[in-house]
Amino acid sequence: QVQVEESGGGLVQTGGSLQLSCLLSGRTFLSFAVGWFRQAPGHEREYVAAITWSGDFTYYADSVKGRFTISRDDSKNTVYLQMTSLKREDTANYYCAVSKTPRSLRALSNYDWWGKGTQVTVSS
Repeated sequence: QVQVEESGGGLVQTGGSLQLSCLLSGRTFLSFAVGWFRQAPGHEREYVAAITWSGDFTYYADSVKGRFTISRDDSKNTVYLQMTSLKREDTANYYCAVSKTPRSLRALSNYDWWGKGTQVTVSS
């Protein structure tokens, strides 16, 4: 199994930046890819970005492309989500998840282990 823990959320003003971290522990060698998702109150959880554990490929939702950057540091078993030019609509609870097989990384159902989330609030 792989344990997932997010950190780095907080309150930030519109246009500001924030970096989220996702620390993996346990049997991390099972990881094929790591994704970030978010869920705002009253909305379904949605895909944000993903990265293969090898770091060869990154993927982004259109809503964050050009503003968010996903990266990983395998020496620290950590995946980062650097968020810039934040908007009020980015306000949500952000979740990190691990997929152990090469499947569509946009689908929540293709992830095997999830963290509990970290709250990001963007205020005007």
